Amino acid sequence: MKLRIMTLTALFAALCAVGGFIKIPSGVGSLALDTVPALLAASFLPPVFVGVASMTGHLASAMYAGFPLGPFHILIAIEMMIILYGFARLHKAGHHLSKWVFFIVANGLLAPLPFYFLVSPAFFIGAVPAILLATVLNAVVAAVVMPVLAKAAGGRFGFVR
Repeated sequence: MKLRIMTLTALFAALCAVGGFIKIPSGVGSLALDTVPALLAASFLPPVFVGVASMTGHLASAMYAGFPLGPFHILIAIEMMIILYGFARLHKAGHHLSKWVFFIVANGLLAPLPFYFLVSPAFFIGAVPAILLATVLNAVVAAVVMPVLAKAAGGRFGFVR
């Protein structure tokens, strides 16, 4: 594995952990801006490493909140890894609108679906609005920062293969 890929993955994972400190008030205590750096990582890293940074960011954010959903955070981290992998694949393929739609639908609506069965329908119905709001906030911040970051990087980093 190239040192550059590992270094950038660690950098974006650390930024995800820092984003975990910026909490979004909700009934689900681990909602935060921890996904913004992972979304931005799609411009610099291969999709699987974007997923790893996202997974790490979620676990750090959940840890700061005291793991309010207990071991379910492992499931959430895996979901985040898959979703950000898909987002990065769409970004790499040049699907600039569909990557945001995919992220919002997958993270804001589909990812909470297992909790309908694992916890309760009431928990799912109560959590989805907050999760959807957090997803949209993460997407908006990343969508605003991504072009600025790409311009500032000036192609020096590009997409690492």
